[in-house]
Amino acid sequence: MGKGSLIIYITIALAVLLLVSRAPRKSSSHHRHRRLKLRSNFTFAPPTLPHHQQQHSAAAHHEPVPFDPLVADLERRREDREWEKQYIEHTHPELAHHEPAPGEESQPEWEEYMNAEDYLNDEEKFNVTNRLLVLFPKVDVDPVDGFVTLDELTEWNLKQTQTEVLHRTKREMELHDKNHDGLVSFAEYDPPSWARNTDNGSFGYEMGWWKEEHFNASDADGDGLLNITEFNDFLHPADSKNSKLLQWLCKEEVRERDTDKDGKVNFKEFFHGLFDMVRNYDDESHNVTHHSDDDSMEAPAKVLFAQLDKDGDGYVSDIELLPVIGKLHPSERYYAKQQADYADTDKDGRLTLTEMIENPYVFYSAIFNDDEDDYEYHDEFR
Repeated sequence: MGKGSLIIYITIALAVLLLVSRAPRKSSSHHRHRRLKLRSNFTFAPPTLPHHQQQHSAAAHHEPVPFDPLVADLERRREDREWEKQYIEHTHPELAHHEPAPGEESQPEWEEYMNAEDYLNDEEKFNVTNRLLVLFPKVDVDPVDGFVTLDELTEWNLKQTQTEVLHRTKREMELHDKNHDGLVSFAEYDPPSWARNTDNGSFGYEMGWWKEEHFNASDADGDGLLNITEFNDFLHPADSKNSKLLQWLCKEEVRERDTDKDGKVNFKEFFHGLFDMVRNYDDESHNVTHHSDDDSMEAPAKVLFAQLDKDGDGYVSDIELLPVIGKLHPSERYYAKQQADYADTDKDGRLTLTEMIENPYVFYSAIFNDDEDDYEYHDEFR
């Protein structure tokens, strides 16, 4: 950052601090009972839905990481401790409830993470205004002009999410990399019990999500092993740039929607399922609970179906589905932009430092009210 930009930020910061210090005290009392609460999205238990169905349901409820990297780091630390605890319970149940060995009681357990919320809510230690003063110049980078644009905020959100996703991928890789060579073979990757034991009428192991086809599609260099990047793509195909994996994802969509098992998707199969997902993606409000009359939506559905049906045979194949696969499986960039759009409350396409400081809980959400028995969650910016 040049000297000129540094001077601008120092001037803005001093002006904002001056305004904050002279602001009426009722402003601080308004947030007196609002507290920040760490989340944990971690679960070690097997999913109740197959992976591909989880991806579809995730479109309705997506949990990105916090805006502030410091908060994200605290959540990761807490989550890692829970992961270690449950990993022992699942892989070595004989050790899970053993009597503590001499000296073991002195080891720190949960104290530092249990007290993290006290740290977040101590204005002397963690002041959201000061945090925004620090983070604003890190977000305002292209160009450095004293405004955070929606594109800049989207890129910031995406960077935080990618850090979180890769962290969880590395943790997951520890489970499967049996020989600790930094690579995962298909033999090392054990499908979950729900995939191995599924019956022929449900989606799972026999449908491909945990079969070698999925593994090979993720193996970009074709060496029979997945490195950390390929394994990350394996777990998160919607965010992959690997064309083989995206084509495989299209095949899985066809398999799921192909009710008559002819290997293609006819208009009826397309209209009842796929079209709604594409329409919801294109809907700016992303209101997945909205239902339109089938008759009114049939005409636009036929238009899109005809656009995808390149060979005009009356069916959409897996290859023809490729142009809309990103709408059927939204990427993290899509959700990052949603977060940025929500933060722009006046919809002018940019945020000033003052606007961010005046609305800190848009960025520091997951708030509950100490005066009420039940937690009051706010999904702003999540």
